[in-house]
Amino acid sequence: MVLGEDEVKARSLVARTAFGLRRMGLAVLDQLYPPVCAACGAPLAEGGGLCASCFMQLRPITSPFCPVLGLPFETDEGVGMLSAEAIADPPPFGRARAALAYGEMVGTLVSRLKYGDRVELATFCGRLMAAAGREFWEAEPVLVPVPLHPSRLRFRRYNQSLLLAQAVGRITGLTVDPHLVVRHKRTRQQVGLSGDGRLRNVQGAFVTHPRALERLAGRPVVLVDDVYTTGATVKAVTRALKKGGAEQVDVLTFARVVIGDDVPI
Repeated sequence: MVLGEDEVKARSLVARTAFGLRRMGLAVLDQLYPPVCAACGAPLAEGGGLCASCFMQLRPITSPFCPVLGLPFETDEGVGMLSAEAIADPPPFGRARAALAYGEMVGTLVSRLKYGDRVELATFCGRLMAAAGREFWEAEPVLVPVPLHPSRLRFRRYNQSLLLAQAVGRITGLTVDPHLVVRHKRTRQQVGLSGDGRLRNVQGAFVTHPRALERLAGRPVVLVDDVYTTGATVKAVTRALKKGGAEQVDVLTFARVVIGDDVPI
């Protein structure tokens, strides 16, 4: 269909008007709720992020690191060298990557995202996660958030892992499937449990959609969560996905606990 000149001008005017109204709305919101640092409250030019001082407290995970678990190495161990943890207890997933090492500042951000209704932080976290998972994107995987049990979702009102997956999906253009895995068993929160306790807590807690193979259509999966602690949850979800027919599962988190760091979680 070929548009007439008048119709083209009319559509252009509508688009410019909508853009102008949106900018005006954002300006009004900035006046009512000035953007501030998500951690310390310092004024920012734009919302949903950190000031320079707080940002400097983050610890990005960069090479060299274990190619399987993504644990950072203090020195370059050579191509293909695995961490002791990956050798002693090989995970069911292929690779795990995280944007940051868990610490006090990351803990503040995760807590405010999960429990403080600071859902806009998912965009900030998602940008860092998309960069950390760049080796995954060429295969065009499906992004699958770690699900919450329906009772916990009703209480919390949103799943932070889904918000993170959606943020990564907007950046990468990849599909997010929040229904591929279901948490059908209500479990205790993992915080405070030992490694073995975490494993027992989530054992058998997840099942895949009955048409999982059809939904995946041969694509790999990137499992998305906020923090990798012992890996008990993502391992349980991975096993459920593989039982449902997924051939390749990788893991992407905003942060991960680095063994040896004194960061109880």
